[in-house]
Amino acid sequence: MKDLLILTQWLSPAFPVGAFAFSHGIETAVAEGRVTDAESLSGWLADILSHGSARSDVVLLACAYRADDALEVQDIALAFQPSAERLEEATQLGAAFCRTVRDVWGLDLPDLAYPVAVGRAARLQGLPLEDTAALYAQAFLANLVSAAIRLVPLGQTEGQKVLTRLQHACRVLAAEAPSLTIDDLASAAFLSDIAAMRHETQSPRIFQS
Repeated sequence: MKDLLILTQWLSPAFPVGAFAFSHGIETAVAEGRVTDAESLSGWLADILSHGSARSDVVLLACAYRADDALEVQDIALAFQPSAERLEEATQLGAAFCRTVRDVWGLDLPDLAYPVAVGRAARLQGLPLEDTAALYAQAFLANLVSAAIRLVPLGQTEGQKVLTRLQHACRVLAAEAPSLTIDDLASAAFLSDIAAMRHETQSPRIFQS
């Protein structure tokens, strides 16, 4: 129970990482008419989870969890970001996460990219990898659902239905986490990556990515 409470605290919207300020390209996808309702949002997020940045983040988290030196994974995590805003998102969220974890739990944790930071912190705190990966994936998607609720707009209930549909995929990905290596790092969610690139020049805009 203690492990679960720590993980839900770390990955709660109330944890001060500032994730609410980032849409991960969803803002551009909405503006371009690619995400217009709950169904299209579900498809967009399912692709990110199975073939894109959410899966890549879980790979990085798992590698950082097992690594003797998380800085080895850090360099790969930074190099793998497909756009300037995605890089800013990963580093800002990660730095905020590390700062709070250092202050509250006293962990020896340098500033790291967000998935690397969560994986390393879980290892230092002795938290289970599979649970960490599952809750990280769900929190990743929940933040994008929250952005879409404001942007599409969607109702709160529709947003929760979308998130519920993706729970099984989160569990499946988390179950793979113990066996994932850097060789599994790949991305084929090209529209999401392109949306993140286009967001850099989008005007007007609400989110930072």
